[in-house]
Amino acid sequence: MALDMIDETRSWGIDVPLVVANAGYGDAAAFRLGLEERKLPYAVGISSRHTAQPAHAQPVQPDYAGTGRPPKMQYPEPAQTMKDLVIAAGRTAARPVSWREGSRPGKSQSSFKRMYSRFVALRIRPAGRGIRKATDDPELPERWLLAEWPATEPEPVQFWLSNLPSGMPLATLVRLAKLRWRIEHDYREMKQALGLAHFEGRTWNGWHHHVTLVSAAHAFCTLQRLAPDPKDTAQA
Repeated sequence: MALDMIDETRSWGIDVPLVVANAGYGDAAAFRLGLEERKLPYAVGISSRHTAQPAHAQPVQPDYAGTGRPPKMQYPEPAQTMKDLVIAAGRTAARPVSWREGSRPGKSQSSFKRMYSRFVALRIRPAGRGIRKATDDPELPERWLLAEWPATEPEPVQFWLSNLPSGMPLATLVRLAKLRWRIEHDYREMKQALGLAHFEGRTWNGWHHHVTLVSAAHAFCTLQRLAPDPKDTAQA
């Protein structure tokens, strides 16, 4: 369903520069593979239970017993969970990153501070049955594993998987992975400020009309927010 929505969006001539999603989508190998088939970059949340090989791991050819089919190339060591890979890298691998301004908890929206945490970024080779079945090459493809590991926590607390280029700076990788906050912010704004949750009708046409008007109002507010301040224009 999500891939169908992306296909429809692109059919309108709208460019999709990056796909971000929570672990509800990111955990699905079929979803990630579908994005890769469409040559779309992504940074999606994943659960720590997924497995992968380190980037330096290489498949080897097992010894042939002389009977039956020769065994396929395989990795000599079993895949590890994402959490284990990050923990193996160690807390010292975590680097401080500040990615945006946010409101202070419990204070007004006008009180802002820089959002800050520590992150580990590793090049890994995602494993799992779905990935192996879709990969003809015995060598699994490299991807980014990004993990948030706050200084106050004994282990990583959040994980992302991404097919962004290998030379991507850590700060950029974090900023792109954290873009989901914008989706959540916009959805909350549409529900609370623009009335998306106020619909009480019972027909599909009524709901469609209501959502269309709310979406148009949100688009207008967004354009107004992005427009340059007339005072700044006058001073220039």
